[in-house]
Amino acid sequence: MRRTYAFPAIVAVAALMLTGCVDNSDSTPGGGSSSSPADGATIKKNEAIAAELPEKIKSSGVLNVGMANNYPPNEFKDANGEPAGWSVDLTNALGQVLGLKVNFDIGTFDNILPSINGGKDDMGMSSFTDTVEREKQVDFVNYYSAGIQWASQTGKAVDPNNACGLKVAVQATTYEDTHEVPAKSKACTDAGKPAIEIFKYDAQDQATNALIVGQVDAMSADSPVTLYAISKTEKKLQTAGDAFEVAPYGIPVAKGSAFTPVLQKAIQSLIDDGSYTKILKKWGVESGGVETAAINVAAKG
Repeated sequence: MRRTYAFPAIVAVAALMLTGCVDNSDSTPGGGSSSSPADGATIKKNEAIAAELPEKIKSSGVLNVGMANNYPPNEFKDANGEPAGWSVDLTNALGQVLGLKVNFDIGTFDNILPSINGGKDDMGMSSFTDTVEREKQVDFVNYYSAGIQWASQTGKAVDPNNACGLKVAVQATTYEDTHEVPAKSKACTDAGKPAIEIFKYDAQDQATNALIVGQVDAMSADSPVTLYAISKTEKKLQTAGDAFEVAPYGIPVAKGSAFTPVLQKAIQSLIDDGSYTKILKKWGVESGGVETAAINVAAKG
């Protein structure tokens, strides 16, 4: 799961290999991204947590973060093409806690886990839903809870539980694409009804635009993403049903990495000192906030 809007024109994902850097080594709010960790906040380096960093990361002084920046308000490009969103703010805050320069390695969503397993990136931050299937590839440090929310054109009622035969837009490789909508479609065909026609787009912007112009009947995305899209479409879209299938977001880290418990402690420190909540409130997504940073919640559920 995961991912500026410029309406009526949608911003294309043309510069996916852009890299944005934020230097947090001096423990002051970052300078390379338009997203500061929290308005007016200075987050200090936690020496005790930073001391536990794996030597490779500690010696480099850089935290390489895989991200697909096309999923607003979580992670996207601002008007200057820089990484923005509450996931970016949270990552910058983590960099400050750890005393590391954050390097956003911008690419496609489906390349993030291979980049982590290949050693190119230390972690991902792209609204990954923690699933048992994904936990076979990586470990997850859980930091947020999000549901799925459908949207339709304003005035056109769509029931996510009765969508057989409809056209539904999703962002490719998200949970909605790989699990949620296909499962609904299978339930349709098992009942002898028409399948849901799934339209897959590389970027959430494109999926939203397809709904606006009427190419599809509905779209499915994470609840904060859908609500943000609706707020940016000048009342052209509406929610379709209530949010459902609430599940944890997780930061993917290489399986068995010594960085995992350090990252967990860094997130927990931001939760405990209130910085985490300030970041979520800044973007209006505090309803999905958690009190405890956990590891591999899906496998324990």
